[in-house]
Amino acid sequence: MTVMIIGGSGFLGTELVRQATATGLPTAATFATRPGSAPGVAWHALDLRDPERVEAVVAEAGPRLIVNATSGDSDWAVTAEGPVRLALAAAKYGCRLVHVSSDAVFSGARVHYDENATGTRNGVLFTDDIRCPVHVTDLAAALLELAARDASGVHHLAGPDAVSRHELGTLVAGRDGLDVTRLPAGLRANSALPGALDVRLDGRATQRKLRTTLRGAREFLAMGA
Repeated sequence: MTVMIIGGSGFLGTELVRQATATGLPTAATFATRPGSAPGVAWHALDLRDPERVEAVVAEAGPRLIVNATSGDSDWAVTAEGPVRLALAAAKYGCRLVHVSSDAVFSGARVHYDENATGTRNGVLFTDDIRCPVHVTDLAAALLELAARDASGVHHLAGPDAVSRHELGTLVAGRDGLDVTRLPAGLRANSALPGALDVRLDGRATQRKLRTTLRGAREFLAMGA
């Protein structure tokens, strides 16, 4: 049974690699900047922010067991999104996945946390914080189109739908089949957060110049879109 250690050159990963090889298990391991020095280990460069690379490494190593011992510190794309990509690849190739988390997921409001405790956040999605989101695909196409035309001046590239953070969250949840009733709502006006509440960019003048259609959030987040 091949075991693959994600973050095998790190502090915990190095020890996992040492123990796995000591028991005679075929071992593969990943590294972000440089491989470890353990002999007899198949080392793979891996950036957990790259979903294609994640899947390619899992396919190439062919492990039965994956242990994720990496840490991205405050890099959300590594710490939070990386394990999701890893879990998807593990499920696709029939691997068992053990994910090592941290006590940092707990707020510290309580002293003792057993295995039934889950990390929580007390945040809300604001109903009075309004913006005009644009899809990244539309935005990129519009930027390239304007660049090709040698356009000058100020251009607003925004979607036509003005939505609150809360509505945006419900649209995303609805698209992904999640329970929208679990999304907490609140007023940003009641918080101490700085910045404008209601900012609606009017991009109609720019849209008339473009072949690219800048879709609104209600369109590009519609279920099945």
